[in-house]
Amino acid sequence: MHVSKFDAWGNDFLVLDLADVPTGGGAAGPPGGAPDWPAVARAWCDRATGVGADGLLLLERVDDVNSRMTLHNSDGSRAETSGNGARCLAHALFRADAALGERAYRLHTDAGEREVTVGARGDDTVTASVDMGEVVRIDAPAGWESVGALPDRPVLHLSVGNPHTVVGVDSVEGVDVRALGRKIPQVNLEVVAPGPEVNAVTMRVHERGAGVTQACGTGACASAWAAAWWGLVPQSVERCEVTVHMPGGDAIVTLNAPSRGRVTLTGPARYVGTYEVSL
Repeated sequence: MHVSKFDAWGNDFLVLDLADVPTGGGAAGPPGGAPDWPAVARAWCDRATGVGADGLLLLERVDDVNSRMTLHNSDGSRAETSGNGARCLAHALFRADAALGERAYRLHTDAGEREVTVGARGDDTVTASVDMGEVVRIDAPAGWESVGALPDRPVLHLSVGNPHTVVGVDSVEGVDVRALGRKIPQVNLEVVAPGPEVNAVTMRVHERGAGVTQACGTGACASAWAAAWWGLVPQSVERCEVTVHMPGGDAIVTLNAPSRGRVTLTGPARYVGTYEVSL
C-alpha cells in the first residue's frame, strides 16, 4: 500500500485512504478483520524505523464533500480531533480531486463535524482553514497539582474537541514542556507568553500521545482563546485575528468566526511525499 505524508508547521501526519486497504481492513470492520491500527500507527510513525510522523490519519470517503477522519497519535492512542490533522486530510482530498480552485470539505471526527476550506497555493502547499467549533471550559486534569503552577499564574483548562491545559508564562524559553506534559499526559499542555506583536502570542506544546511537537492546531486555538480571556490580546465579541507563534511556524486563529464563540484555524498544509508501506 501507499501512505502520503503531509505537514502543517512541522506537525506532520500520514494519511491512509481506507479504500486502498485490503478487504476487511475498514476502521469499523468485524473483530479480527481490521488491522491493529494502534500498532500500525506506532510502526509507521516511528521516526527511526518507520516513515515518521506525529500521527496517522485514516481517511474514509463518503461522497465528494463528506469524509470520515480517524486519528491515531504516534503512540497508537486515538484522538478525538486535530486542527492540523483536519487541514492535512483536506489537502489529501484536494490532491485526489486534482482541484484547481477553492474547495470545501466536511470531515466527520470523533469530536463532531469540521468544515475545511482549501485553496491552491503552489509548490505542493495549500492554504487550509478549518472551523474548529466552540472552545469550552473543562475540569482540571487528574494530577494537575503535580505540575506545581503558582497559585497566581493564569491557567485555563479548555476543550477544542480535545482537552487542553493552557498556562500563561513570561517567556516560553526555558520551560521544560516535556517534563511538565508528562505529568498530565491525558491532556495537551501549552505554555503561552504575550507578543511580541500586539495581536500575537508565543506558544510551545506537549501533545497528548505525541510528545513535544513543532505545532498544534487545536493548541493554537486554545492558546488564542485563553490569551483573549486573560487580556494578552484585545478581546472583542467581533471577529479578531490572533497570530500564534510556534516553533514550526505562525498560525492565524480567528476568534468568533464563523460565528460568535467559535474559532477558525488558518495556515499552510504541505504535501511531503508518498511512501510504500505494509501492514
